[in-house]
Amino acid sequence: MADLSLQIENQTGIITLTRPQALNALSFEMCAQIDSALHEWAENEQITQIIMRAEGEKSFCAGGDVAALYHLGKAAEIEQINAFWRAEYKMNSFIAHYPKPIIAMMQGYVMGGGVGIGCHASHRVIAESTRLAMPECAIGLIPDVGGSYLLARTNGHIGEYMALTGARIKPCDILETDFADIHIPQSQWEQLQRDIIRTNDLNLLRDAATPPEDQSQLQEQMDEINMLFGASDHLAFSQQLAQTDTPFAEQVRTAVTRGSPISMASIFTLIREVRAANHIDAALDWEYRFTSRAIEQADFLEGVRAVLVDKDHNPDWQIKTIDGVSAEQINALFAPASRH
Repeated sequence: MADLSLQIENQTGIITLTRPQALNALSFEMCAQIDSALHEWAENEQITQIIMRAEGEKSFCAGGDVAALYHLGKAAEIEQINAFWRAEYKMNSFIAHYPKPIIAMMQGYVMGGGVGIGCHASHRVIAESTRLAMPECAIGLIPDVGGSYLLARTNGHIGEYMALTGARIKPCDILETDFADIHIPQSQWEQLQRDIIRTNDLNLLRDAATPPEDQSQLQEQMDEINMLFGASDHLAFSQQLAQTDTPFAEQVRTAVTRGSPISMASIFTLIREVRAANHIDAALDWEYRFTSRAIEQADFLEGVRAVLVDKDHNPDWQIKTIDGVSAEQINALFAPASRH
């Protein structure tokens, strides 16, 4: 079975991820196919809109196929891995700047690479089953695929909170943080897509929108999020977290034990730089600086080993605590790097 389906129906180009057994994780080949189709359809005057969707109830896309990258890394194929990052990031940028409407229908898990292909689209639809997260710190990376741009634009310091903890958010908060635009019950999706393909009327999305039934958890936690994650850097964050004795702080302490200290310490620099630049291409540039060095200077191989390969969930990080990461190490990871 192919991992991807490309169709043209009426005036709609349809991209369907067909790898539900792997939670529709993106491989290099899938990224190349998506990018090629989008470029072809951008030039095709008969195509007026794109639908991006996925098979299966569990996941729109739970990320990139990082297990495959792990094996390349173990074989010291660093340039091949970096070629994947470059290709994926160019595709993410193209989606964000696409000249025609892209309707992303995102059910179930939306994580990592799924954010990259879905949350930069012009029309971003979620359902009651949608759960979004950027948990890259747990595998020794940082939020990438332009995700740092979306995180940087959230209210207050929610972006830092989501990045460090890998918090999984529900529909109400997905809309509140602007990772998506519209909530539509999933039972209506099949007919709605047929109607949009038949009529080319994107107003049907707005007409079908309903408020999510869940309540915002992030708004309830906003004061504590800003107190902890508004710290000037990772050292100030570590100190503030150690001094705060609340149930929320305890949840954060538990969450950050799962992430790579190098990755988590780097989040403060990443999101603040991207927030200042306020452009997705700047975000992708900053992200590539880190990911292109993640094997040789960070914890990517060990993180993927522990979480996805051996699955012992007991990573042996290079540096054991976030306050053990030096500014020099962070600066080296974010030194300019060409992604052309």
